[in-house]
Amino acid sequence: MKFDKDFEDFDALGNEHIGTSQDTPMRSDAFKLSNEEKIDIIKDDVRHIMETLGLDLNDDSLKGTPNRVAKMFVKEIFGGLDPEKKPSASTFDNKYKYGEMLVEKNITVYSTCEHHLLPIVGKAHIAYISNGTVVGLSKMNRIVDYYAKRPQVQERLTIQIVKELQEVLDTKDVACVIDAKHLCVNSRGIRDIESSTVTSEFGGRFKDKATRREFLDYIKLDTKF
Repeated sequence: MKFDKDFEDFDALGNEHIGTSQDTPMRSDAFKLSNEEKIDIIKDDVRHIMETLGLDLNDDSLKGTPNRVAKMFVKEIFGGLDPEKKPSASTFDNKYKYGEMLVEKNITVYSTCEHHLLPIVGKAHIAYISNGTVVGLSKMNRIVDYYAKRPQVQERLTIQIVKELQEVLDTKDVACVIDAKHLCVNSRGIRDIESSTVTSEFGGRFKDKATRREFLDYIKLDTKF
């Protein structure tokens, strides 16, 4: 679900809130080229864009930009497109017999809007209720980072995080809320620097209002779900 801070009634929204696939749209030949081959091609494309804009790439400050941007695209901000970079998420027996929800909040989100290729910056809050297994805390941060490092829409990112943790933990009892600023809104178009977007995905017992409210109380998100 997608909402601004002042959204009044989250229950009014149904499940049909997303217009694109839950999977990142990828071509079948997405991994035909090596990373170095992709960098060489993107470098030429960035150079062409800059020259078209009238920039002088002989200038000391600009001549390395095409290569820097290409390496950044392939190895950093879109590194989550590479399945080999998917974090392994080993689970452990819940020997403590801890039966309440576990919440990891304020996980930093750095992603990129797939519509304008501008940054999405915010926080993710994750919770799950153990079904007999637990996952290392840092693994939740790594899962968020992996799915964030690709061209994204915030709705899809939220769903992908929940689906991945449901698979890892073998339970439907997983929830995620993301509150983020989109620079395609903040720095262009309407240029509203104050607004942020909140998305959520609730699985299993988190669909129950009392459990959901407990989670939201933990993360101090003052909204009416």
